[in-house]
Amino acid sequence: MREVGIPHPRLSLPEPGQRDDPQAFLAWLSDAIPMVEHLGIHEMRWEGESLVWELSLVPNLNDKGTGFGGGLTAQTTLLGWCWTTLWLRERGYARDVVVAEATQRFLAPVTGDYRLTCAPESVQGPERLDERLTSRGRGRIGLVQQLWCGDTLCLEAHGNYAVLPAA
Repeated sequence: MREVGIPHPRLSLPEPGQRDDPQAFLAWLSDAIPMVEHLGIHEMRWEGESLVWELSLVPNLNDKGTGFGGGLTAQTTLLGWCWTTLWLRERGYARDVVVAEATQRFLAPVTGDYRLTCAPESVQGPERLDERLTSRGRGRIGLVQQLWCGDTLCLEAHGNYAVLPAA
């Protein structure tokens, strides 16, 4: 069981220029953030520059039998944190990431299993983050998360993620 105020040990960085194995990262994440094992994530993968989760609806049901907005919001925020953390790790950075700002727009009820995608809001976002990390030792990136139930876009979220200076 995790202890309050005690950081979880970091996962070893992958070889320079290599991505983490998604399932190994997800296993580490479940240990680092106990609620993750209850989110219903059954797959995590990269599709180009988008990080994708496949999720089961059942652990995320509300009283109406559809997706619980608060839980879905938490998932979008965490997926953005994962995108930023994994992007950093691929470049050899073991840094702390925090969400600085997040907004959500609910477009349709989530009525079945679903997928969440996360990608940079701007094509230049990763390049600008890399430049700021090099020049200032910290930076931010805007990401967009989308929740799809089949072909229906049910939720779109935007997050601004801050990479903190090295300790």
